[in-house]
Amino acid sequence: MAEIPVTQDEIMAVFPKVAETMADALGCDVDDIKPDVSLIEGLDAESIDFLDMVFRLERAFKIKIPRGKIVENARGDLPDAEFEQKGIVTDKGLAQLKSYLSEVSDERFKTPMKVADIPRLFTPTTFCKLVIRAQKEAPAA
Repeated sequence: MAEIPVTQDEIMAVFPKVAETMADALGCDVDDIKPDVSLIEGLDAESIDFLDMVFRLERAFKIKIPRGKIVENARGDLPDAEFEQKGIVTDKGLAQLKSYLSEVSDERFKTPMKVADIPRLFTPTTFCKLVIRAQKEAPAA
């Protein structure tokens, strides 16, 4: 499955609405939502908040975002066994993750990285890209 490219212009076009949606979900100020802040480490988001944000983004943008989509997309064409072993992301998996989450700075990718820690990397930009890809994948109404 080829990755749908997303441009910086597309990200900036949806960012204000994504930031507003996230601020509502997290109960913080919209000014706290910076494109590259870690949602978990920077904004104290928890897994339940991710679900809430996805639901809110689906409503705000009238799109569908399947659960687990970010990690599944990040894995791309790599079989599970090549992406992770015993819950640790492999070197190949890490390379794939870095390319998919290109908005995340390299120093935030720890080695070894647990699969369970992947959401710690997510930023508002990650969600902007998710929204844009969902818009592009959606069948034209």
